[in-house]
Order: sequence, then C-alpha cells, then structure tokens
Amino acid sequence: MSNTREEILRRDFSAEFVRKMENAIEMSHYKYGWSSDTYPELAQAYKCIEERLEMYRKTHNTEYLVDVANFAMLEYMHPSFSDAEYTPTDSDKSCGLAGGISYKQMMEETYDT
Repeated sequence: MSNTREEILRRDFSAEFVRKMENAIEMSHYKYGWSSDTYPELAQAYKCIEERLEMYRKTHNTEYLVDVANFAMLEYMHPSFSDAEYTPTDSDKSCGLAGGISYKQMMEETYDT
C-alpha cells in the first residue's frame, strides 16, 4: 500500500499548527526583538521547552505546544551547545513512542503471529 506525500500530509500534518507557530513568532518579535539577538547567549531555548511542556501537562492548553515547537525551532537555529549538529538516525537509535506502540506495529505483530 503506497501513500502519496499529499495523502500523508493531509492526514498527519497540521498546517493550522504551523500558522499558529508563525503568528506566535511574529508576536514574540514585536515583544522581544530578533531571536538571534537573544539565543543562545542571553537565553537557552531548550530550557523554555521544558517549562512550556510542564505548563501543558498542568493546564492542557495547547498554546504551550505551539511554544514548545517554536522553542525547538529556535534551539535548532541558535543551539545552546557548541557541538550541536543534525545527525539523521535509523530506527535502532530512535527513542520510539513513549510507553506505547503505533497502530501499524500493533497490526504487524497481530498478523505476524
């Protein structure tokens, strides 16, 4: 069964979420200025990720998830660690799903037995 990129993105990607990220970045610019002037010398985005994720756990307000995504992007753009690099990994080095299994894995295990 082959799915097209368009089918995959239509079902498993949220353009609305990305628009919210863009809006939040724009608003943050007017409040705080250029992110490149702040990160990583004055603030570390990865620490903000941890704080916002905890706020999401407490409140279930999905605005914090948009913040998490934006801070992840800022950390990617302005890493806090001098040795940070993008290194694609295979499945054997992936963290996988926390405490769970994907639907596809479950079906494969069910029908392989």
